[in-house]
Amino acid sequence: MKIGAPRETFEGEARVAMTPDSALQLQKLGHQCFVQSGAGAAAGFSDALYAAAGVTVVPTAADLLDAVDIVAKVRPPSEAEAGMLKKGQTLISFFYPAQNKALLEACKDRGATVIAMDMVPRISRAQKMDALSSMANIAGYRAVIEAGNNFGRFFTGQVTAAGKVPPAKVLVVGAGVAGLAAIGTATSLGAIVHAFDVRPEVAEQIESMGASFVFLEFEEAQDGAATGGYAAPSSPEFREKQLAKFRELAPEMDIVITTALIPGRDAPKLWLADMVAMMKPGSVIVDLAAERGGNCDLTVPDQRIVSDNGVIVIGYTDFPSRMAAQASTLYSTNVRHMMADLTPAKDGVVNHNMEDDVIRGATVTHEGAITFPPPPPKVQAIAAAKPREKVKEPTPEEKRAAERAAFRAQTRSQVTLLTLGGALILLAGLYAPASFMSHFIVFVLAVFVGFQVIWNVSHSLHTPLMAITNAISSIIILGALMQIGSGSFLVILLAALSVFMAGINIFGGFMVTRRMLAMFQKS
Repeated sequence: MKIGAPRETFEGEARVAMTPDSALQLQKLGHQCFVQSGAGAAAGFSDALYAAAGVTVVPTAADLLDAVDIVAKVRPPSEAEAGMLKKGQTLISFFYPAQNKALLEACKDRGATVIAMDMVPRISRAQKMDALSSMANIAGYRAVIEAGNNFGRFFTGQVTAAGKVPPAKVLVVGAGVAGLAAIGTATSLGAIVHAFDVRPEVAEQIESMGASFVFLEFEEAQDGAATGGYAAPSSPEFREKQLAKFRELAPEMDIVITTALIPGRDAPKLWLADMVAMMKPGSVIVDLAAERGGNCDLTVPDQRIVSDNGVIVIGYTDFPSRMAAQASTLYSTNVRHMMADLTPAKDGVVNHNMEDDVIRGATVTHEGAITFPPPPPKVQAIAAAKPREKVKEPTPEEKRAAERAAFRAQTRSQVTLLTLGGALILLAGLYAPASFMSHFIVFVLAVFVGFQVIWNVSHSLHTPLMAITNAISSIIILGALMQIGSGSFLVILLAALSVFMAGINIFGGFMVTRRMLAMFQKS
């Protein structure tokens, strides 16, 4: 089959659906690759690079669409591009069929097969084709960079001779792929990050990345997970509670990044005008849902505005395109994996298997019919975890009472152990022979000195497992060295064997650990 990527016609779009590297991989599947001249220039891929990769460069989009069997694009086709599609031709691109019904009808009338990369089901096998996640990951990262570019202070806190600088406080609304990417980036820059999501199962993911999950005191069980791991619409009662919480947080936040989207719907309004008015001058809101209407009342798509109280609201819709080289590489890899599933024999012949969950889920028109919406996948998508049980925050008095009780319990335990130990030593001194006491003293000293010696070794020199085994060996070797001068031949022999075997364990352990550490060193 012949597969080609035209130059994107959407204003400001810098991505391209085929890179020279992905073209090499497509050729291994048996396909011939074409690209329109200048299609990759904005992303840093020249026509010469494509030609060197064995790609045929054609001058115009019309020439490309006339020559190829499969068209790979990033943005949905324009009306003019849809009108150039031929019967039996396949289009692979973002399409958003629920929002582009007229375009869907046009492609159906042309007899073209359309594979929408935004409709790839979220099941484990399809992760390699999940272009939405690839682009959302870039958008979340870039959102924090844009926020930092517009924010007039440090992200991280600093203590300098000139004074103390507090860290920035960041709120991320929505903990999908974009939200988690934003959390990771903001946390790595040193900000204090809070995050909210209607799906309680993501709380552990948020906290594992160093952010604080914003809990709501809500009596009804709220499970915001929908099919495929996306968020579902919330009840009116939950929404009101949610907005009340945001109003409580608004005066404290320096940066707010909103990422909430529901498939097939306009973006929900979560950051209202009165919340913007509560924020400090110089604060920044980055709305990643701007293309679907925005989560913030003041968002204007593709624009940066400043509110009456000096809050900056960023509604850019081209965050992935602002990192065009990286975005093109990831997206073209997703397309290439889709082509690999369409070409299972790697012979250049496409097998459009509508029984395959992934191919069927992403196909929105086929053989002159609209196949959207798809049936539910046979394989269960991301399973929703059980909601975390809400833990009531203890009062200061309850905390102090718990600390006192724990201290008393610990004191009782220590007194009991000391009493038992003292009684055992007293009995040993009264009834055990003198030789036992000398050996017992050596044992105690070996335990103490061995522990102190091995635990003061730098942690970078041994793994936890090696640390414990080496600590035990050091106790053995110290005790054996102290006993090796004993007059008894049996004691000397056993002590010598102990030194030999413990020495092998200690030095062998450090050698193994050093080899493990060498694996992670950059050459």
